Amino acid sequence: MARPKEFDEDVALDAAVAVFGEHGFEGSSSAMLVAAMGIGRQSLYDTFGDKWQLYQKAVRRYAEGEQTAHLDALRSGASAIDGIKALVRRVVDTASQPCLGVGSVCEFGVSRPDLLETRAPFADVLLSAITGRVHEAQQAGDIPTDLDPQIVAGFLLTSIAGIRIAGRGGADKASLGALADIVLRALR
Repeated sequence: MARPKEFDEDVALDAAVAVFGEHGFEGSSSAMLVAAMGIGRQSLYDTFGDKWQLYQKAVRRYAEGEQTAHLDALRSGASAIDGIKALVRRVVDTASQPCLGVGSVCEFGVSRPDLLETRAPFADVLLSAITGRVHEAQQAGDIPTDLDPQIVAGFLLTSIAGIRIAGRGGADKASLGALADIVLRALR
């Protein structure tokens, strides 16, 4: 008879997100993962599969949480432009923390189709939501109507990634805030 699991899978997966976020896939050893997750090596394999499968699950888990937080910020403003500003400010506030999404893109680019399939739905939802808010901001007169909303959304996502990289690279809060100001000024 198999023994019941003696650990919380969600807690263990969150720990894996932290390890992969800090060290990337290649920089994270199995020993680091089992230590952080508080489980044995066999439990890791039995529950999550091999290291690559665990990484994909960690990327998916991270993307789910970030997508929710990004969408909440985007929808939080009284107006569309306020929501866009809240999104950019949220990124500034969390920029020093590891971002497994940006990290996975930097580490693998488009070389792993299975990872692209994991990330794509989250990126598509976020791009669509930002595009919609940009269109609303254009209707309100807050963003020029001669700009393509989807291009503006892509610019915002690219800027968000850049701010996160700058934050991980040690940029201070004032510098990150200045970057955010320039990003938002570009929308006028």
